Amino acid sequence: MSGLPAPLRPVDRTSVECRGRRLTYFGGCDYYRLATHPVVVAAAREALETLGMGVAAARGTTGNHPLYLELEAWLARFFATERALLIGSGYASNAVVAQGLAGDVSHALLDENAHASLQDAARLMDCPAGTFRHGDPEALQRSLRRLPRGSRPCVLTDGLFGRDGKVAPLAEYLDRLPASGYLVVDEAHSAGVLGARGRGAAEFAGVGDDVRLIRTCTLSKAFGAFGGAVLAGARFVERVVERSRWFAASTPIPCPRQPPPWQRGA
Repeated sequence: MSGLPAPLRPVDRTSVECRGRRLTYFGGCDYYRLATHPVVVAAAREALETLGMGVAAARGTTGNHPLYLELEAWLARFFATERALLIGSGYASNAVVAQGLAGDVSHALLDENAHASLQDAARLMDCPAGTFRHGDPEALQRSLRRLPRGSRPCVLTDGLFGRDGKVAPLAEYLDRLPASGYLVVDEAHSAGVLGARGRGAAEFAGVGDDVRLIRTCTLSKAFGAFGGAVLAGARFVERVVERSRWFAASTPIPCPRQPPPWQRGA
């Protein structure tokens, strides 16, 4: 197909076939190769056989399976946040956050190298948007100073940038952000990688408990699964559920497998 690279056919957990050649595979985003781990595959097979392909309904109607609540509770514990909300993909999680913030922020300021999903999310906030120099707290401060008095800015950044490996200086951003502002951090590349417990860039920077912080993540990188999540305080998550048409009108991911009893409190 025009515009797409040559297809890759997985051969085993570390090899692919491309154009008739068998190659050792170091690409992609399945960081720990969990997507093909035998335990994960067996759990997915069990879930498929017992629960089918999915709930075939939005969670606001008849699709709110109890296993989604269990997974959200596990994610909240893992990321040390008050609430987690499952979203269909990591890319969509930023759009869902933007719909939850629309009307509550006056300006969006993005790192100039922010992921495309954050750029699209800024457009959904229904407010003026601009950029600041990549990973530069002083540049952000200059942008903030140019805003009108009483502004309610939202700063959007990757936690760990996939293109250059740079970690966003989140503590410095929060030091410069007014109390009325928000910091949205996409933890897609940093979740499961940064921090003493793998909780991402916010843990790495020591700012995980700041009330102005809203995080998103994907489950398709370090976790080797599929879907995304919003990680924030309970009030904001409820606001997302009430306001986000993306969340309200979407069918959720296939049901996750219920963990064995000895893992449910982990």
